Amino acid sequence: MPEGHSVHRIARQFDRNFVGRVVTASSPQGRFAGGAAVLTGRTPTRVRAVGKQMFLEFDSDVWLRVHLGIYGAWDFAGEILLDPTIASANGRMGQTGQRGTDAVFDDAGENSLASIGAPRRARGAVRMSEQTRGLDEDLEEWPPAVVGQVRLRLLTETMCADLRGPTACQLQTPDEMLATVASLGPDPLVDDPAAGEERFLAAARRKPTAIGQLLMDQKVVSGIGNVYRAEMLFRARLNPHTPGREVPEDVLRSLWRDWVVLLPIGVDTGQMMTMDGLDAESYRRAMASRDDRHWVYRRAGLPCRVCGTAIVLEEMAARKLYWCPRCQA
Repeated sequence: MPEGHSVHRIARQFDRNFVGRVVTASSPQGRFAGGAAVLTGRTPTRVRAVGKQMFLEFDSDVWLRVHLGIYGAWDFAGEILLDPTIASANGRMGQTGQRGTDAVFDDAGENSLASIGAPRRARGAVRMSEQTRGLDEDLEEWPPAVVGQVRLRLLTETMCADLRGPTACQLQTPDEMLATVASLGPDPLVDDPAAGEERFLAAARRKPTAIGQLLMDQKVVSGIGNVYRAEMLFRARLNPHTPGREVPEDVLRSLWRDWVVLLPIGVDTGQMMTMDGLDAESYRRAMASRDDRHWVYRRAGLPCRVCGTAIVLEEMAARKLYWCPRCQA
């Protein structure tokens, strides 16, 4: 499932490539035909990302809400104007078809550029999600042919965005959008960090639920998924089974402050980098391989990087949980 950093990256690409441009909308799959008919001919005016959800505003007070869920993805094609504020990433998190870029790929299809460059256009196709590889073939027709089950296609004169497999794709009024956002926990890139910290603290401290589940509850805190959950708990040396109301206040505050640090790193690099203090070569190696990027995630049975104890893999609320039974005892 895409975590918060990837949704913020997708929102930035919509901001650069669709806001202010009239769109033609369609639903090749047919499941969003009515919504597409409402959107066609309108102009996106603003985009918001909150946690794992994106909200795209159109003129005449119409909002498109998209929650990618586990299988959702946006495919972009056309004259893509890349965001200069983030390192572009090919494969599962970013851009393909670029020229003259120094990219670092890993065996899962993720990569991060060595530096953040100026805005540039790239002719090609792009997939932005957490689960799927990018497309780097050159386009031979415009608009590109529809491939597979496309819930929604947004098309401008130079850009095409295809939405596949989302958990939610719906139109909302401004009040409905605000109500949805209000139901979500704080997001460090949306909320004031100090106010967000107090909201997170208040929500977590009144719950008997295990902290490992609370970090994944989007009503408690927005954007954290399986990877960040495992890594943040290890960085805090916190047992994931500890009830939220039993976690010391200073530890809860440190969890929120760690999220404030980690989320922008993920947005800027396209990678869920959770290792600290790496030298230049170690950092590049970590960008190229998740085996060198994480403390415990996907390291079941391997020795803990700190104490040498075998990392445990178990299920918590039907999701995989990785943790060190000694460091996080």
